[in-house]
Amino acid sequence: MKSASLKERLRYMFDNSMSRGTIALIGWLAVVSLLLIVVVGGIVAIFGVAPEGISPSGEGNGEAGFLDLVWFSLMRTLDAGTMGGDTGGWGFLLMMLGVTLGGVFIVSTLIGVLTSGIESKVEELRKGRSKVIEQDHTLILGWSPKIFSIISELVEANANRKKPRIVILADKDKVEMEDEVRSRVPETKNTKVICRSGSPIDLGDLEIVNPHGARAIVVLAPEETNPDSQVIKVILALTNNPHRRKEPYHIVAEIQDEKNLEVAKMVGKDEVELVVTGDLIARIVVQTCRQSGLSVVHTELLDFGGDEIYFQEEPLLVGWPFMAALFAYEDSTIIGLRTADGRILLNPPMDTRIAPGDKVIAVSEDDDTVRISGKITDWNQYVQQLGIDLAAIRDVPRQPAKPERTLILGWNRRGPTIVNELDRYVAPGSAVTIVAHGTDVREDLQARCAGIKNMKGQVVEQDTTVRKVLDSLNVASFDQIILLSYEGIDVQEADARTLVTLLHLRDISEKLGRHLRIVSEMLDIRNRELAEVTKADDFIVSNRLVSLMLSQISENKELTGVFMDLFDPDGSEVYIKPAENYVELGRPVNFYTVVEAARRRNEVALGYRLIAQASDASKSYGVATNPEKSPVVVFSPGDKIIVVAED
Repeated sequence: MKSASLKERLRYMFDNSMSRGTIALIGWLAVVSLLLIVVVGGIVAIFGVAPEGISPSGEGNGEAGFLDLVWFSLMRTLDAGTMGGDTGGWGFLLMMLGVTLGGVFIVSTLIGVLTSGIESKVEELRKGRSKVIEQDHTLILGWSPKIFSIISELVEANANRKKPRIVILADKDKVEMEDEVRSRVPETKNTKVICRSGSPIDLGDLEIVNPHGARAIVVLAPEETNPDSQVIKVILALTNNPHRRKEPYHIVAEIQDEKNLEVAKMVGKDEVELVVTGDLIARIVVQTCRQSGLSVVHTELLDFGGDEIYFQEEPLLVGWPFMAALFAYEDSTIIGLRTADGRILLNPPMDTRIAPGDKVIAVSEDDDTVRISGKITDWNQYVQQLGIDLAAIRDVPRQPAKPERTLILGWNRRGPTIVNELDRYVAPGSAVTIVAHGTDVREDLQARCAGIKNMKGQVVEQDTTVRKVLDSLNVASFDQIILLSYEGIDVQEADARTLVTLLHLRDISEKLGRHLRIVSEMLDIRNRELAEVTKADDFIVSNRLVSLMLSQISENKELTGVFMDLFDPDGSEVYIKPAENYVELGRPVNFYTVVEAARRRNEVALGYRLIAQASDASKSYGVATNPEKSPVVVFSPGDKIIVVAED
């Protein structure tokens, strides 16, 4: 093989140096400038063409030395205007002209190089590739429509923190992310949102956002065909990172399909809290469709805007039964216990003793509002001291469950899970009718709902937005109606179809003069405001509910067990029951009386719903969770009591 010539080697070295960027270019310009100045200064000194009287300061009568000439040439290289007053022979003037022209070229090139370098650096910063040095921040990996609700909730949660930070890493342009966040979450209060571009599964990109210093990491599922595989890869990149910290991470991740739950747990072990979003939404839909107003209660428990769930150890209650905790707080509602060994007990038996290390699970406005009222000085006299009206308490026997008819309009991947969950709640002999257009409903039911035993299913292949189709269904004959968003189409188009169907149903309801129990699934939270015009009182906004849960768990990992229990058919859940089953209607009572009535039924009273405000969105459709217990309230026919109970 022919060896490279000296010229080729020099050219290769020059090309390599030039490829190093702005600094290399400035270095070459400095070399060229130095050569030009030294050469010209040397020629002038050798040939003695400099005029008499030149000195570095431009003054003096002595002959100019070599250094004087170098300085003289440097000034003309940097500033061409200094040549205007030169005197001397033509040889000297021509040499200075050469220096000046060379200076014009060098300085112009230098300005261009510096401008290009600065622009390149600014562009690099805009791409979001600089390293984040934040500590104790919340890190969000990935991008989806859920991110805006998560940011909004974290901003509320961070209100009492000092210099809170939210850092986002996603495979998306940094400027686009910042613009979208600014548009959708204009008010971030004291929280600063920092965006960086990169792949969450790339170890090098992960180092940019400092996951080792984060107090919580939220992993979002991307909007693609198989999102769970991406989530599992991100968890793997975090937990198996060779630079990972010794302390356990607090990772919260969403999984779409339950079949991927086991492998995600295997990868994340005790460092990850997983939310199976498909099952979660399905369970909430089923629970809400059978109890009007329940979605408002769920939203209240999940967001940071009102009352939330807190854990607090209370030494004064140690040794007392759980029922004592129900009456010990004026403006907090105790719904369960977190035992010293980590078990979550929602609505445990009333005689369960509170042991040392146990924490009460409280619904309260803030963590500092979970405090004992001090109204009870003698537990043997709590009825008198709290003003409980025993004469107002009613104990209506539980009625046996009756078969129910459910209408499902629309279909998506959560449909089979909803049918299976609904079958676990309804009485034998119930029925479900599914109306959908352009989907494989029959195949889904046969493949995934073959085990239902309390319901019979019927499928009608029709367009749910057509009024004639809805009229032919006799919707008033159904106990509850579920509107599911279609998949495979644009989010706004899917919500638009749901809104059209909802408008038709509300019009039918008004013309029949009968209230229809409707649960509507909305994908975009912004469309809920449009839907409220239709006087609908129950909505399941899929992305928002998942976002709320991810945000809550990122702040407190122990909430995972509480939410899983609340939304699981086995165990205690939230129910809305007739007020007349607890207290006498039309009689003024305080909420302590309601708590006592619920306690006697082995239930925890969480709040109430007033039918007179059921259509008023500004008053949460009449739903009041965790009310103060001393003020008097009068219940009317149609009012409900919100309880945590087993059935």
